[in-house]
Amino acid sequence: MIIERSSEWKEGFLNRLENDEPWDNWTLYNMSYEVVKNNLIADFSGLQSPKYLSNLTPLAHQLEVAERVIQRMNGKAILADEVGLGKTIEAGLILKEYLVRGLVKKALILAPASLINQWVEELNQKFYIPAIPYKKNTAIEHYDVLVMSMDTAKKSPHRERIVAQDYDMIIIDEAHKLKNHKTLIYEFVQSLKKKFCLLLTATPVQNDVFELFYLISLLKPGHLGNYETFQSAFSATKHDLEHDDYLKELVNQVMVRNRRQDTGIEWTNRRVQIIPIHFTKEEKEVYDMILELKNMSSVFSGSFSMITLQKEMCSSKEATCLTLEKMREKCVDQKEIDYVEEVIQKLMALVINSKAEKALEIITQANDKVIIFTEYRATQLYLQWYLHTNGISSVLFNGKFNKSKRDWMKQLFKERDQVLIATESGGEGINLQFCHHVINYDLPWNPMKLEQRIGRVHRLGQQHDVHIYNLAIQDTIEKDILELLNIKIDVFEKVVGDLDDILSRSNVQ
Repeated sequence: MIIERSSEWKEGFLNRLENDEPWDNWTLYNMSYEVVKNNLIADFSGLQSPKYLSNLTPLAHQLEVAERVIQRMNGKAILADEVGLGKTIEAGLILKEYLVRGLVKKALILAPASLINQWVEELNQKFYIPAIPYKKNTAIEHYDVLVMSMDTAKKSPHRERIVAQDYDMIIIDEAHKLKNHKTLIYEFVQSLKKKFCLLLTATPVQNDVFELFYLISLLKPGHLGNYETFQSAFSATKHDLEHDDYLKELVNQVMVRNRRQDTGIEWTNRRVQIIPIHFTKEEKEVYDMILELKNMSSVFSGSFSMITLQKEMCSSKEATCLTLEKMREKCVDQKEIDYVEEVIQKLMALVINSKAEKALEIITQANDKVIIFTEYRATQLYLQWYLHTNGISSVLFNGKFNKSKRDWMKQLFKERDQVLIATESGGEGINLQFCHHVINYDLPWNPMKLEQRIGRVHRLGQQHDVHIYNLAIQDTIEKDILELLNIKIDVFEKVVGDLDDILSRSNVQ
């Protein structure tokens, strides 16, 4: 079939021009009128975008969030639903709505590198938004919707290229990573021109209340006053504040937060417990020897942290030994060198890891898929070896793996192996609803990391109660960690709202 461009319009145009014929045509006018009428959005209330989304059936709470953000918050909001409730879907609905209404032409999505492909796929397949991932040579001026890694965005020359663009909407996933005004990514986001802005995080308060102050200041500068005013008005310290009811009221003007129990969906339960563990006599002896290292001022002048060593000793001798060997290289005094070598010898002579034994016991009793979270890659490798020697198959998962390897490890865990051993960065952005046992082998200082870990399995699609085991060794630094975790949880609930159980309220003595 040959298609040729018609030139009839030109002849008609010349006839009307030369013969002074009428320019209007009632039939064409009516046709044009009907087209405009059908595309007209006469009322700003209500969402238009869902009728364009044949591949998506949003949940009621997701539609409510989109409507509230658009109608009451003018497109500037923190989306703080609990993990697993679909903040990405909510952000996609809001973006699509603004695109349909012609209020957004260009949009930038910033996310952790591990989530870039997920964002691109969801925007393209579910929302029919032609998003592309940013690469080094991407001609960004030619693309309207760009998805970019936070780490890439804050660095030159990418930073300057992005800042030069006029984006109507900025979406930031895992927005708690912005932390405060001193970080490069926070400064970068602050410098962007933005008409609408969405900050996505289930954990807007990670370690202290000032993190929430800085997130809100990005959206609406001055909403909570300046730093000094905020600190004074609420008697705010990192882990305490007053007038929390009034602060919560101000926060809710810019933040939407749904809890699982608010969605009308029937959720499975969380079964959370702290599992107290006792060191063996030999382990305790090495732990106490490590405590004595703090008297070696030449070593602990900044290069090494006693807290880190204590935490590593509560994890595995493999993780501890790596740090001790680095310490030995830094020692200048022979007496100190001899002492560190003695600690290493006693450490490596240990034949029992009490925490690993407890983890094995839990895995054996569960007789099901289990995910273990540790903070150290050396412990990862040790646990894989230890489980293998006891007849349990496992796969590793950490931030060093590329996307293909991460996907392969996840598939192996789902179809073949009983245990997935993940680090913090490795566990980010993966969905494991087919698993319902989580062992927090190493406790973080940040309670929101526990919430993020649990959220990998306790999310939409989970069919079973989720069992969470928080391992804590008595009479060690892990007692201090538990105490601080409870303090931080209390601050979160004062300002943001109730939090699902992540720790259980009993403490290790």
